[in-house]
Amino acid sequence: MAEMINEKIFKAYDIRGIYPAELNEAAAYAIGRAFVKKSGASEVVVGSDMRVSGPALKRELIRGITDEGANVLDIGLVSIDVVYFAVGILKYQAGIMITASHNPKEYNGFKMVLQNMSWVRGQDLRDEVLHLSEELADTKGRVTTIDILPKYTDHVLSFVDRKKIKPFRVVIDAGNGMATNIIPLLEPHLPIEVIKLNFVLDGNFPAHPSNPLLPESQVQIIQAVKEHQADFGVIFDGDTDRLFFVDEQGTFIRADYTLLILAKEFLSRQPGMGIVYNIICSKIVPEKITEWGGVPILSEVGFVNISKAMREQNGIMGGELSAHYSFRDNAYADSGFIAFLILLQLLSEDGRALSEIVKPFYTYQKSPEVNIEFSDRSQIEQIIGELKKKYQTGKQNTLDGLTVYYQDWWFNVRASNTEPLLRVTVEADTQEILDSNLADLLAFINKAK
Repeated sequence: MAEMINEKIFKAYDIRGIYPAELNEAAAYAIGRAFVKKSGASEVVVGSDMRVSGPALKRELIRGITDEGANVLDIGLVSIDVVYFAVGILKYQAGIMITASHNPKEYNGFKMVLQNMSWVRGQDLRDEVLHLSEELADTKGRVTTIDILPKYTDHVLSFVDRKKIKPFRVVIDAGNGMATNIIPLLEPHLPIEVIKLNFVLDGNFPAHPSNPLLPESQVQIIQAVKEHQADFGVIFDGDTDRLFFVDEQGTFIRADYTLLILAKEFLSRQPGMGIVYNIICSKIVPEKITEWGGVPILSEVGFVNISKAMREQNGIMGGELSAHYSFRDNAYADSGFIAFLILLQLLSEDGRALSEIVKPFYTYQKSPEVNIEFSDRSQIEQIIGELKKKYQTGKQNTLDGLTVYYQDWWFNVRASNTEPLLRVTVEADTQEILDSNLADLLAFINKAK
C-alpha cells in the first residue's frame, strides 16, 4: 500500500494533490482507514464539493472508513462550513471534507476535523497512512445519508437580525462552486435582490479559476457590479471558505480591511473582546482594534492557527489576508456565509456605501506578497538568519518566519508550508518608503541565494 502513496500530498494543514498523479483512489482508501485509527472515531461525517474527481475519491474514502469499523454519515455536496457545523455545533465525532479549496481543477484533497474543532493536519496523518497494517476491523461500518442543511441554515442566520437588513442589490459570484447550493437556502430569508453569476456546479470551473485573488477571476464580478449598479458584490471560491467583497464602484476590498469591518461589528456587540489577525495583515488592523476598545491578538498565518489563537486567547473572531473569517460562536471555525450575513447587517445599520466604510483603512502602502523560489528549504532558513543580522536595528518578531518593525515601515519573510518558496511582505507609511525598502530587501535576498 505505502508504495502507492505519494508523500507530497501531506500538507501542513490538510491533504492535497493533483488527481490522479499525486492523490488517487488507493490513497483515499488508506486515508479513510488511517483517519479512523488515529482519531478513534466510531462515526465520521463526510461531505464533498463539486470537483470532478470527488465521487471517486469519496467512494474509496468511505470504503476505508467503514473497513476500519467506523460508520459514515454522508451529508452530500456541501460547503466546507457545513462539515464544520456538523462537528463543532451538532457535536458529531469527526468530519472530513473532500475539497481542494481554491486550487485549480486538477487538484483535490481532504480537510479533517475532530469534535473539539481540532484539525487533523495532513502531516500528522502521514505516518499512519504509510504504515497501515493489512488487518481490518471485525465488523464493517455502515453508511447513512443525512440532511443537516435546515439546521445549518438556521445556525448561520442566527448571527444577524434579519429585520435590520435592507433590500440591497448584491452580485454574488458562486464561481461554479458550492455557494451555488447554499445561497438559495439563505435567499428566501433575506430581503435582498441577488444577481447570480456562475450558479451551476461544475468542477471544471468554466467561467474563471476558483481562486478569487487571480485577476482573471475578478473581471466578471467587477463588470456586473457596475452594470447592475449593485450595492456590493461577493465572490466565493470552490468550497466557500474564502470570500472577497467588491464595493459599489467595482473595487476589490482587501481581506484585512474586511476583517476590520467585521471586527468593529463584533466589538460593538461585545466590547473589549479579542480579535485575531495574522502576522502579514496591515498594521492598521491592530491600531483600529485597539482604538475600538478591542484586544488585538497576533497569530501565525493559516486558518488553523487563527482558530487556535481565538480559542487560547479569548478571541471572538479572527481573519487573515487569504479571506478566511472565523467566529467563536461557530465553534471557532471559519464560514464565508456568516461573514456575508454580518456585512449585510452592518451595511444596513451604517447607511454608508461600502467604499466609504473602508476609506479610513487606506492609511498605509502595502506590497503584494512576493514569492521567491529556492532549490531547497534549508536555503530559506539560511536567508532568514542573514536577514536577522542585516536588520538587527529593528524590532524583531519570530512568531512566523521573521518580522522586523521600523518606525515608518515593516516587513515579514516566511517559508511557504508547502513549497520551497520564501514569501515576502512589506508595508510602509508612503509609497516612496515602500518602494525603496522593498527593492533593498529583494536585492539582498537575491544576492544571497
